[in-house]
Amino acid sequence: MEIAYRYFCTGSMIVLTILSAMVLIRCILGPRISDRIMAVNMIGTLGIIMIGTLTVFLGEGYLADIGMIYAILSFLAVVVLCKVYTGVYRERKHAEREQGGK
Repeated sequence: MEIAYRYFCTGSMIVLTILSAMVLIRCILGPRISDRIMAVNMIGTLGIIMIGTLTVFLGEGYLADIGMIYAILSFLAVVVLCKVYTGVYRERKHAEREQGGK
């Protein structure tokens, strides 16, 4: 039973790593900035899932705390990226209006 459990955890980590690589490619090649922000959020979510899987696999409780801290940091990073993107978008629209009016 323990061997099947080990294979399952190892297989899930491999699948999560492949998914993270695919999302990283989307983050690099994304045609829009919103695609890139969503990819960064997805990479953070997959990282949290990986930490949770390692918590169960290794039986170490402190990894769950690290996962929660990483979740908070990932959330704040996405909020900051959205705020920066919104500010850049508004400045660009404001500059276009000023140039169109002159």
